[in-house]
Amino acid sequence: MNTDAMTPAQRAAALANGREVDRLPCNPNIANGAARVYGCKISEFNRNPKAIAEAQMAVYRKFGCDSMRIFTDLFTWAEAMGATVTLPDDATADLAKPAISRIEDIDKLCPADPYKDGRLPIHLEAMKYLQDFAKDEIKCSAGIVGPFTNAFFLFGVNRTLKLIHKNPQAVHKLCRISLETCKAYAKAALDIGLSPTISEPMSSCTVVSPKVFRELSLPYLKELIDFIENYNGTKVIMHICGQTDKIWKDLADLGISGMSIDNIASLKDCKLAIGDRTKILGNVDPSGVMYSGSPQDVRIKTLEGILDAYDSPKGYIVMSGCSLPIETPFENIKMMMDTVREVGYPVQPERVAGMLEDYRKQYENQTRRD
Repeated sequence: MNTDAMTPAQRAAALANGREVDRLPCNPNIANGAARVYGCKISEFNRNPKAIAEAQMAVYRKFGCDSMRIFTDLFTWAEAMGATVTLPDDATADLAKPAISRIEDIDKLCPADPYKDGRLPIHLEAMKYLQDFAKDEIKCSAGIVGPFTNAFFLFGVNRTLKLIHKNPQAVHKLCRISLETCKAYAKAALDIGLSPTISEPMSSCTVVSPKVFRELSLPYLKELIDFIENYNGTKVIMHICGQTDKIWKDLADLGISGMSIDNIASLKDCKLAIGDRTKILGNVDPSGVMYSGSPQDVRIKTLEGILDAYDSPKGYIVMSGCSLPIETPFENIKMMMDTVREVGYPVQPERVAGMLEDYRKQYENQTRRD
């Protein structure tokens, strides 16, 4: 049950203006696990925009998280451009077949129309429902994959990885047409009133080198972010999976409002590198802790993250390192939120360190008894 003294919108506004707040913002990033909270199958999200929005509201009402996002899977934009997607009855969509398989066919690709193609119109309609449900209580965002990542799904992941070295100009062409789809969708979301958030998993240093990122992803990412900001002044939050430390400064140079990092990256290092330029979000392990761990594990890792990043100059949002697995236990999600509430604000590091030491001892004693 939500026991906060402020709504997420009130909290965000107060923090932005240096006023007193009740706690740090927190977003467990529940993603398609919202279906478990709402009580529907995930397949409903692929055809029922009202269900998408109502599931997001159900998550907010149950846990009191600080943001809601319309986003179901990474493949929605490639699908709208001709890729084939598998839509299971009660699991997240997956890529079955890319839009094209030959370099010669890149010129045949067309940007998607977000009002007509694939599931994009369903997501836009879900945004309208969510805006109506949320009103001024909580900020809503529209998730979108970045141009580079979408390009992989247009041509196939393995083929695109090879193409990067054999024919980088072809990758540029894929990214250019991909970018046009991203721009059109971002504009449609902005017109509804939602702020786009960008996920660029294939730009990770775990997948491609920083050199490849700067040559083949960064120019299109910059153009998309500039387009969004120039359209109505909106600044975006970025998420890139895996290790990202070697490109943090490149991303901060884009003028993003927040950098969401995976659990294998370091909150403390990210704070020191770019915390004076953008908010830091993260990074409790979504699988090893939030899904597989105990509530005590969640409490400890949440406290450790707070100690690492609470004093980041541009702000810190407690978050999982990536979207949570669908079956993440509710008690673990609740523990993340309750821990942030217990810490309160302003964060008192000595008190938090004491809490952490006590919980570790309790956990060790419990483990010995078990």
